[in-house]
Amino acid sequence: MNTDFASLGMMQLSDSFFPSGLYTMSNGLEALHRQKMVNNADDVRELIQMYYLQQVGPADCVAIANAYDFAVQKSLDGIMLVDDTICKIKLAREQREASMRSGRQLIKCVLSLGHDSFIAQYHDMITESKTPGTYPVALAIAAQLFGISKQNTGLMLFYGFGTSIVGAALRLGIIQHIESQKIIDSLKPIISEQASKYISKSYEQIWQFAPHADILQMQHEKMETKMFIT
Repeated sequence: MNTDFASLGMMQLSDSFFPSGLYTMSNGLEALHRQKMVNNADDVRELIQMYYLQQVGPADCVAIANAYDFAVQKSLDGIMLVDDTICKIKLAREQREASMRSGRQLIKCVLSLGHDSFIAQYHDMITESKTPGTYPVALAIAAQLFGISKQNTGLMLFYGFGTSIVGAALRLGIIQHIESQKIIDSLKPIISEQASKYISKSYEQIWQFAPHADILQMQHEKMETKMFIT
């Protein structure tokens, strides 16, 4: 019997048990809920969909696609170029730093599972402050190492982002567990569509436009008490 290690790797990297820190992020949901702008399951779903269409798809997914290709080519210069681009496009400091924190943690964890010279080089560039180590780029490198396809890596990105917000909504008491699964299930067509749309774009086509979300992220930075880091 042949074991599909790529599928097992996909399960491992996309599992909330994997210590990347996504569960610590609400991506502005906490600030929205505090202002009574997100109060139910429909509101949570609309928020996730907005992020998918305006940020995750055109920015993070494009970054993943190009970082994955550069990882296949073992091009560290290409990886660093995408890393710098996606870091600079994240305007809110809190969001930018959270992406770097998660990316660095992911690479550190994957490196501990077994030595890989390319990941080791990328990790060295991070520790020497020569590249930011953003989450989309780190996920692409790790997925390519695990033998996960580029398309499935894109799906993992969307799924992980969505479940991090849904998980935050659960802990904030906005939704219940069954509602959370309904939200995730309803987002599947959008995830598939957006991943297919952006997985072959050039890094030069990275864009995002969600000014309201950026403002909320900046407001969240100034909250005196909060449960989440974004």
